[in-house]
Amino acid sequence: MSYYPVFLDLRGRSVLVAGAGKVALRKVKGLLEAGANVTVVSPRCEEGFAGLNVTLRKRRFRPSDVVDGMALVFAATDDRKVNQAVALAAARKRIPANVADAPGECDFLVPARLRHGGVQIAISTGGASPRLAKGLREKLEKSLNEGF
Repeated sequence: MSYYPVFLDLRGRSVLVAGAGKVALRKVKGLLEAGANVTVVSPRCEEGFAGLNVTLRKRRFRPSDVVDGMALVFAATDDRKVNQAVALAAARKRIPANVADAPGECDFLVPARLRHGGVQIAISTGGASPRLAKGLREKLEKSLNEGF
């Protein structure tokens, strides 16, 4: 599959993240950096969520958590069935969804990204090898930090 790369302006836009583990935490931090209004739904959450400016609903995901007008939805739980339910609820509302454990179910992928001053670089392998994308990001980051 070929994806069309894009940088989204999420300032003030609503985004739902189902799950509050380490993967979800990384996604939430990036969304907050982009200025999104983030709602997190999860019965449990990583300590790193404490102090983050998110709306936290400490319970299991419900399809009604996906509401009209959301910009994006992320399924980042450790439960395959819940992630599928999140993706289905988003599809019903025609809201693009990212499913952390199933790239084939995603409407979009989140690339490995590097920010250096005003420069932002995104790297994607189309979901085939997130580890490779991360490695390339780390090499580029090192080059930029060495004055490239």
